[in-house]
Amino acid sequence: MLRPSPFKTVLLTLLAVLALALSFIVVREYRVVERVWFNWHVFWQASDAQAMGLDDYEVVIEARTIEGLEDNVSALSFDPDRNTLFTVTNKDPELVELNLEGRILRRIPLTGFGDAEAVEYISPGIYVISDEHSQRLIKVQVDDDTRFLDAADAEQLTLGINAGGNSGFEGLAYDNKGKRLFVAKERKPVQILEVRGFPNPDDSTPSTLEVTSSKQRDAGLFVRDLSSLQFDEISGHLLALSDESRQILELDTTGRPVGNVSLSKGSMRLGKSVPQAEGIAMGADGTLYLVSEPNLFYSFKKH
Repeated sequence: MLRPSPFKTVLLTLLAVLALALSFIVVREYRVVERVWFNWHVFWQASDAQAMGLDDYEVVIEARTIEGLEDNVSALSFDPDRNTLFTVTNKDPELVELNLEGRILRRIPLTGFGDAEAVEYISPGIYVISDEHSQRLIKVQVDDDTRFLDAADAEQLTLGINAGGNSGFEGLAYDNKGKRLFVAKERKPVQILEVRGFPNPDDSTPSTLEVTSSKQRDAGLFVRDLSSLQFDEISGHLLALSDESRQILELDTTGRPVGNVSLSKGSMRLGKSVPQAEGIAMGADGTLYLVSEPNLFYSFKKH
């Protein structure tokens, strides 16, 4: 029997090690183990666990161009007082108000906000905008007469958790009852933080700042990145949007994934896959709104 030469033996060993290393990277990068566990759990869970019923949504407005914006649309938040939506752009940064059809109502230039990536409604006239690169949270006040916003005039909070690069704060969501601000870290690692005490719900009294995270919740996030968050006050569940995984993931009150829906062609009657989902918001009637780079607008309703 012919034996392989020492050179071939070494080469085959190196190829085997390389194959194992690549397999490990793929499993880790694509969160394969977490995804398999999620699918197994959803298969056995009670049908009412998915409180938000993501599978019942169908697209109503698909990939409508937001006229007047060329690119870099990022984040989305619903304002129940104005019955409108707010988004931000991170190139020549602006806070942009949209109607529920995805048409621009006004544009507010932002000065000193760095890489603005998320905006979240807190209370009447109060919003938080995130600066991804420096990991700042900036509280702003907006009314009918607001023509520009300067970060130098605003209350700010810098967290600096694994700061730097384009892997910072990509999404925000607010729990009005619990007075919690959820902050999504995009990647390296994918993480959801909870901030209490900012913004201060009562300016007349000092607040205690508390920043927490859940390793168990973060470990169950099988998506490759986080682009945006949405908190549902009725169920207490959190929606997590992933651009790279093309998923909307539903997390229950313990942070456990209990439902998901794809943003790929065919799902929710989409004619084409959502190219780069960047922001999600929920209206007062349960309608889901979504924006995608470069400047596309979507809405989904339950059928």
